[in-house]
Amino acid sequence: MQRSFKDYLTITLKGMAMGAADVVPGVSGGTIAFISGIYEELISTISGVNMDLFKTWKNEGFKAFWTKLNGNFIVALFAGILISLFTLMRLANYLLENEPVLIWSFFFGLVIASIWFVAKQIQKWNWKLFLALVIGAAVAFYIVSLPPMAANNSYIFLFLAGAIAVCAMILPGISGAFILVLLGAYKSVTEAAHDFDLKTLGVVGLGAIFGLLTFSKILKWLFVHYSNITLAVLTGFIAGSLNKIWPWKEVLEKATYGDKEIVLKEASVWPWKFDGDPQTIFAILLMLAGFFLIIILETVAGQNPESANAAN
Repeated sequence: MQRSFKDYLTITLKGMAMGAADVVPGVSGGTIAFISGIYEELISTISGVNMDLFKTWKNEGFKAFWTKLNGNFIVALFAGILISLFTLMRLANYLLENEPVLIWSFFFGLVIASIWFVAKQIQKWNWKLFLALVIGAAVAFYIVSLPPMAANNSYIFLFLAGAIAVCAMILPGISGAFILVLLGAYKSVTEAAHDFDLKTLGVVGLGAIFGLLTFSKILKWLFVHYSNITLAVLTGFIAGSLNKIWPWKEVLEKATYGDKEIVLKEASVWPWKFDGDPQTIFAILLMLAGFFLIIILETVAGQNPESANAAN
């Protein structure tokens, strides 16, 4: 079934939501992809990029190549991500700087709902799936609690950092930007972007491409052979990341990279122990708004299954 222009416009909007999430250290674009119903198609499309595509182009023409690539989906999705990065990034940074409690409250509600959304994809739970969920949550909680590593500017390290960070970006629950901070590569990458250091950005980009193509194949294989366990682990990843996006934090350590101030270490506190205005009522309302936004999106997607499952 062919997608309509409206379907691709919807995919672009989902890409914008992914881009907005990826600029927030602590929120994963992969989570947004999952709750918007395009995660498995995204993973399948990325994992399908290989040399056989170019053989198809040579033997059957560009149209067959583009169809096999799922090119319309890629263009629509990444157009949305880029639009978001160049427009919503300023808004997201402004809100994180000036209204951190409120923006984190909204994301907290959104992620709570996405735990329910992902978990309900599993029709029948058993002890193995609960164990997988607990392990996933423990791993994610451990990762978001780690102290940052010392900075390292070697090209091999930056290549690996790019590969690991991009894996986190497509893994629900873990933020790629936060992984760069943990690895000690955030300063190098942001400074390279500020100074137009194309060599450094190229090394990180090559690492990202390598990581994306490799990790997507692993995820696709896991979904094909161990779908329920994979979903349980991903549910745990999202749940384990909640500590990172808890709205009320006590900052223990931070650093300034250029014109950006990055929190290196923080601890979650209750609203009544928060050093500042906890904005508790507005925070709870925004948590509910984030939660019910996911419920509404899931309801709308359920009412239009043909569009959600259409082939390119």
